[in-house]
Amino acid sequence: MSFLRRRSAATPTGPDFDVLAMDPGDWPGDLGAGLLPAPDGSCQGVFLRYDLFGGRGPAMIIGNLPEGSPARELGEGQVPFEVAQLLVALGNDEPVQVLETEDIPVMHEDNLLIVRRLKCSEGRISCTQFDRSDGVLVTIASWDRPITDELYQLLKPLPAEMFQQV
Repeated sequence: MSFLRRRSAATPTGPDFDVLAMDPGDWPGDLGAGLLPAPDGSCQGVFLRYDLFGGRGPAMIIGNLPEGSPARELGEGQVPFEVAQLLVALGNDEPVQVLETEDIPVMHEDNLLIVRRLKCSEGRISCTQFDRSDGVLVTIASWDRPITDELYQLLKPLPAEMFQQV
């Protein structure tokens, strides 16, 4: 039966959690998505790469990392996974560190989020993080664009079917 394919254990079949991001239909540029696989084939995170620069690099990466994801384990001053991915995509290999964090309250629909703003040694990076009620860490990293409170109103759960691999 040649139409059947066996899945590789190293390829995740998709997240078992909702991905909080901007709907691709609401974004005027290109969108790319990536899954972080675990050795057992489970999904350890999803990140979406939004490109407004006409193929010259992403403007923003939004990551969703569930509890237990190794990408959440950071050393002192180490940048989040999403910031590192943004720098790689832009071809920037300069070392970047987190200098300080600040917690600020932000409303998202009817929920109050405590958002951590991360100040990085590369001033063109804006980065914020917040924990969802289901334990998923959402990180937004943008290049050369500040992250304003209006951005949080654009975030919504995307259906898991968008990330299923066939």
